[in-house]
Amino acid sequence: MDNKGKPFLHQGELKIQWAGSQMKVLDTIRNRFEKEKPFKGITLGACLHVTAETANLLIALKAGGANLALCASNPLSTQDEVAQSLNQDFDIPTFAKKGEDREIYYKHLNQVLDFHPQITMDDGADLITLLHTERKDQLKEIIGSSEETTTGVIRLKAMKKKGDLKIPVMAVNDSQTKHLFDNRYGTGQSTIDGIIRATNVLLAGKIFVVCGYGWCGRGISEKARGMGAHVTVTEVDPVRALQAVMDGFEVTSLSKACQKADIIVTATGNKGVLGTDLFKLLKDKVIICNAGHFNVEFDYEGLVKMAKQTTQIREFLQELIMADGKKVFVLGEGRLINLVAAEGHPPDVMDLSFANQALAAEFFVINKGKLKNDIYTIPDDQDIEIALLKLESMGISIDKLTKEQKHYLSSWNEGT
Repeated sequence: MDNKGKPFLHQGELKIQWAGSQMKVLDTIRNRFEKEKPFKGITLGACLHVTAETANLLIALKAGGANLALCASNPLSTQDEVAQSLNQDFDIPTFAKKGEDREIYYKHLNQVLDFHPQITMDDGADLITLLHTERKDQLKEIIGSSEETTTGVIRLKAMKKKGDLKIPVMAVNDSQTKHLFDNRYGTGQSTIDGIIRATNVLLAGKIFVVCGYGWCGRGISEKARGMGAHVTVTEVDPVRALQAVMDGFEVTSLSKACQKADIIVTATGNKGVLGTDLFKLLKDKVIICNAGHFNVEFDYEGLVKMAKQTTQIREFLQELIMADGKKVFVLGEGRLINLVAAEGHPPDVMDLSFANQALAAEFFVINKGKLKNDIYTIPDDQDIEIALLKLESMGISIDKLTKEQKHYLSSWNEGT
């Protein structure tokens, strides 16, 4: 008890409360859920980064009547104090521990599915993959699943194309209020935060190479330039490469960029971006890290095998000395640097993403039994509702179209 007779709050609970104070849209949705109880009798299993922001999403779903189980979507992204608080303070079964190995990671995935959820939430599509491979008997119990990330949506679209998708899914990442903000501003800021926390290097004046110019790569490039770095972008998509050029960035091939880079960040959502052939071209003392979902964007294991000596310099910083004496610094073993070394996206931007997740879960309840085994996106009116709620929480008002303007935009017979 404190000196006022109130119980001390667990550190994780304080962290959750602080994040919640910045998540006004989700709070509005939680208040409605608390009154309407849309998830009464529904069990929801989630595989998400176990952070204070995620905790607030789970609390909102629980307020709506959901039975919950949560596991981590990345072995190194878990905030242990938050996992502990969810279990102890909020009675939400949470299976996660920072640094868990692959065996424990999949054990936790299975523990969540042991609750037999009717709705699943994914950040990388691992729960959905498990349901479609090792636990097919549970597919008939699922009324819908939502996916948070670009990488996860890519996997789901591949499943759909091959005819392997057996449940309805919501591509939350495709919502405008998700990818235009979370991917760009969230990943941009948190990736830079992770690099600085892991290394404490000055970015100003560094040659900073970003592999991939999707919304995540774009955000990272903008923030790195804002810190004074000289940013080079590498791409395989001609349109995105052209966008990077028009945005004022140098664009070149990765083989050329590797030779001069001080820092390289992969953010493509694909595997094998940096392989052993390119490692030989790296400059001495280059820093390499990943901001894509899975730890496959650069060949970390291959790089370790090439090294004659490996030293852990700081908690998430390894020094690898190569056969020719060059040093390569690797951050977070190639896992998501913004969650490994930092705290992930700020609550303000996750407010939008998790508002989408909450409404996606409600969408499945409302449309239970009516949906095909297809990929859906958040309806436009809900996207607009989330944006309006966010603006309102920021004290910002905007104009509305007049009746005449609406008619003009919907007609075809008014010319010059």
